[in-house]
Amino acid sequence: MATLTQEMKDMVATQQCFVGTVNEDGTPNVAPKRSTRVLSDDSLIFTEGTGGATYANIKRGSKVAVSVVNREIIDGYRFLGTATLQESGPLYEQGAAMAARIGMPKPRAIAVVKVEEIHSLKPGPGAGKKIA
Repeated sequence: MATLTQEMKDMVATQQCFVGTVNEDGTPNVAPKRSTRVLSDDSLIFTEGTGGATYANIKRGSKVAVSVVNREIIDGYRFLGTATLQESGPLYEQGAAMAARIGMPKPRAIAVVKVEEIHSLKPGPGAGKKIA
């Protein structure tokens, strides 16, 4: 498993994250997930509100990519991993409470992404290279 640095954690906490999965027919699916947060040094978490393509793809076993970029400092990361869906239990209840606080409907599930690789999205010669 790859370990997130404090810089990575700060960027996830302050910037919009986009989650990529693969549809059953092989086409990409990318969705903004403003609920994306750091769960631990090697895991990210987000609320799956609609139960749409991202939910279906994770349920089917699709790998997950979470990308985050800070345009002001021209830097970013792509986190690759495997996701599990929590549809009940403590993590689900925490996600449901967070959704209620910001006026969103109760989520379908909470997705936990175990980060297996981290790639740099900083422009230049290192762009796209695996860094962890």
